[in-house]
Amino acid sequence: MKKLLVSVIFVCAIAQVTLGQITAPAPSPGATVTQKVGIADVTINYSRPSMKGRKIFGDLLPFDKIWRTGANAPTKLTISDTVSIEGTKLTPGDYAIYTIPGASEWTVIIGKNTKAQAQDYKDEQQAARFKVKPTTLCAPVETFTFDFTDVAQGSANITLSWENTGVKFKIVNDYDAKVMADIKQKTENTNTYFQAANYYYENNRDLKQALEWINKATEKGGMFFQVYLKAEIQEKLGDYNGAIETANKSLELSKTAKNDDYIKRNETLIAECKAKASAQAPTETKKKKK
Repeated sequence: MKKLLVSVIFVCAIAQVTLGQITAPAPSPGATVTQKVGIADVTINYSRPSMKGRKIFGDLLPFDKIWRTGANAPTKLTISDTVSIEGTKLTPGDYAIYTIPGASEWTVIIGKNTKAQAQDYKDEQQAARFKVKPTTLCAPVETFTFDFTDVAQGSANITLSWENTGVKFKIVNDYDAKVMADIKQKTENTNTYFQAANYYYENNRDLKQALEWINKATEKGGMFFQVYLKAEIQEKLGDYNGAIETANKSLELSKTAKNDDYIKRNETLIAECKAKASAQAPTETKKKKK
């Protein structure tokens, strides 16, 4: 009975402490930034300290000493598909981002243990390590910031900036092999010919194969945007008269759908193909005479 009474008193004391806590903003609030790189979702979770009139690099954060690259806890990098960071391959999962700031060069370390504070980091936890050159920012950044810049279809730069210093490193997702395998599988089993043709067209692959797929996608008529893609493929193959005929079909479908964007696209494509066909005609006539 006495033990039970002690336990009840202890629980009540904990409850009072919990209820008595004050909710206030964190000095270094947490933040999350996410970017699609190729087919990979790349997410950075970190805490954001501010300068508050302090000298940061070379003072608050000494040069040549490992830093958790944020406040409170190690910055966490999460990737959903295989990527390479500055040439080193990383498989899907969670990682910690550590840095060693320097006056003229920074070392970036991608660690496998997201719980290890900077002082607890060990080299056997390393997934990637590389050096980058810092840049001097045009204007000071008060609050430590991670961002994605120079975003392309399969790559981006992870950029950090604070005080007067900026550092960036490149992340790449080699999505092409997976997309090609996906196309091969799905075009054999499902009606995804339009998507496959569009991918080939956008990435300058085998246009004859793209035309074959878009013909299958539109063999029963097709939507205005599907027919328009066929016209684009024909135009790129140099079949200007065929492209004009197809674009006219897409134009009528676009008008029926009241889609002003594709009406304009088709009218522009028709005009361009007519000009190219006209320029091509004298050359073909000369060839016939010979």
